[in-house]
Amino acid sequence: MSAAEGNPVPAAAELEEGRLSFGEKVGYSLGDAASNFYWKTFEFFIIFFYTDVFGISAGAVGTMMLVTRVMDAVADPIMGTIADRTKTRWGHFRPYVLWFAVPLAGAGVLTFTTPNLGPGGKLLYAYVTYCLLMLLYTAVNIPYSALLGVMTPNSKERTSLASFRFVGAFSVAVLVQYCTPSLAQWFGMSSALRAQHSFLAHPIEWVRWFLSRDFLTLPSDPAKGWQMTMVLYGAFAVILLILCFATTRERVTPPEDQNPDFKEDLKSMLTSRAFVVMLGVLIIMIMSFVLRGSVSAYYFKYYVQRNDLLGPFLVANALAFLAAVVITPTIAKHFDKKTLFIAAIGIGGLIIGGFWLAKPTDIGLMFALQILASFIIGFNSPLVWAMFADTADDAEWRLGRRNTGLVFASAVFGMKIGLALGAWVTGLLLTGFGYLANQEQSATSLLGIRLSMSLIPALMLVVAAVLMKAYPLDDQKMVQIEKDLASRKKGAASEA
Repeated sequence: MSAAEGNPVPAAAELEEGRLSFGEKVGYSLGDAASNFYWKTFEFFIIFFYTDVFGISAGAVGTMMLVTRVMDAVADPIMGTIADRTKTRWGHFRPYVLWFAVPLAGAGVLTFTTPNLGPGGKLLYAYVTYCLLMLLYTAVNIPYSALLGVMTPNSKERTSLASFRFVGAFSVAVLVQYCTPSLAQWFGMSSALRAQHSFLAHPIEWVRWFLSRDFLTLPSDPAKGWQMTMVLYGAFAVILLILCFATTRERVTPPEDQNPDFKEDLKSMLTSRAFVVMLGVLIIMIMSFVLRGSVSAYYFKYYVQRNDLLGPFLVANALAFLAAVVITPTIAKHFDKKTLFIAAIGIGGLIIGGFWLAKPTDIGLMFALQILASFIIGFNSPLVWAMFADTADDAEWRLGRRNTGLVFASAVFGMKIGLALGAWVTGLLLTGFGYLANQEQSATSLLGIRLSMSLIPALMLVVAAVLMKAYPLDDQKMVQIEKDLASRKKGAASEA
């Protein structure tokens, strides 16, 4: 594929060693930055939006999240297979990042729009719009994730690329976690009230006032506020996805003699112990993250009774993750990826369990535990995607078939399963312990919120750490696989 066909040509040394330029890594990171305008909203706010703004029960929300995953069970592998078989002058995966950017933004706005309907109509609307949003998220995020596996054949360089990806992701996560409640409040205020603090007249003072969050006590229409917040997020996401498309390139291709065969691709993936273990661990991890993320809003509103601390708490969480992601490539040079992965989720899980000891007035302890746990667990964010790319190499090495799109489609499906199960468990726990929206909570309800913030997600992460011991691909094995695959391709090229 030449530059004329839509891709910039890298330097020869970069191609020889599989190294990527700094600019291309940054460009790739913009894609996950865009996705996290949606994913972090799902993880931290969507259940709260549906129960306290949209107006449906926690149990109904949890059931909806689980039911819609049936759709993803079909859609995700189909999307991965379609992307694997797509052939354009831009490659297999990059075009989807461009084609579906605007539709994704539109679906985000529709999902966070509250219609003037009865309970049954609202629930139907929620099902339809949420399904549409997740389908379009699939159409963008699966090809984007698979792109990591074909930009370079170098396993170490993929770890670096994944780190850049998550620097972009958690940079946006900081904004989403801190600013979303404030933006929803701000956009929901009347025009006359907002005009009193117009940033056009006094931009510096407006920013100071906005960051102080003093306006959170002012009257606001939350339904309008959430809708307009997603309009803003959608605009940012479209710009970032276009830049991601424009600055990246695909280099790794399937073997020349590989014929399309979905059954064989599926077989090669499901018979890989490395892939099955990674998928199981990913699902459990995401369940834990979603449970804690979703309950955070309830925890600070009802247990701590300091709703103003939710934004700073979530920002501290994201900044700790970001700090870990930045240094992961350096740490990974000195530790085997598998060993680092197990230690991070195991130790991080134990620290999260410490939230059980926190009283409503122990604000410092809450922040300290969250920052420490997030920093330690944060090493896994880039590692998990680099290791999924390694499972695609492993399949090609063992069976002679490369199915990068299907592998990453299944990984994204695993994330969605974790999201759905986490939301479902959250709904079950809130309902089971007697949660009632916008009311003073009973002692039993507060107990459920505390357990969901501490011991239950901690147990999930410890289980994931134990399961990860069955993962068979260490760094030494990956060096052997990379050399063997490179030798095969050189042999095939010489015979051609």
